[in-house]
Amino acid sequence: MIALHHVQVACPPGGEAAARAFYGDGLGLSEVEKPAGLRARGGAWFRAYDGTGQVVAELHVGVQDPFTPAGKAHPAFVVDDLDVVAARLRDQGHEVDEKERGSFEGYLRFHSLDPHGNRVEVLQAL
Repeated sequence: MIALHHVQVACPPGGEAAARAFYGDGLGLSEVEKPAGLRARGGAWFRAYDGTGQVVAELHVGVQDPFTPAGKAHPAFVVDDLDVVAARLRDQGHEVDEKERGSFEGYLRFHSLDPHGNRVEVLQAL
């Protein structure tokens, strides 16, 4: 068996508040406390849960100095309502690129950039 535990993206030093706004408020992930031994490194951890309380996605935002955003590599999140998430991100001032909305069979999707320039894909199953 193999399973994915988490995906990590980076932010520059001091970028945690902007990451919290994007991944928490914008995408709707829940922030969870980092283990005590890792807190001094900075960053933030987020999870998504299914209806039974099981973790279905986990994202770690780590501090990187010097920082370089991930322009092509990206996490992809499946959501229940693509348009609601797109509207929240737009309300926060983020660009939502829907040029490839129907290009992935079985899904609708868009791409956005987090506040630090990391690419993020958001999908909704058809």
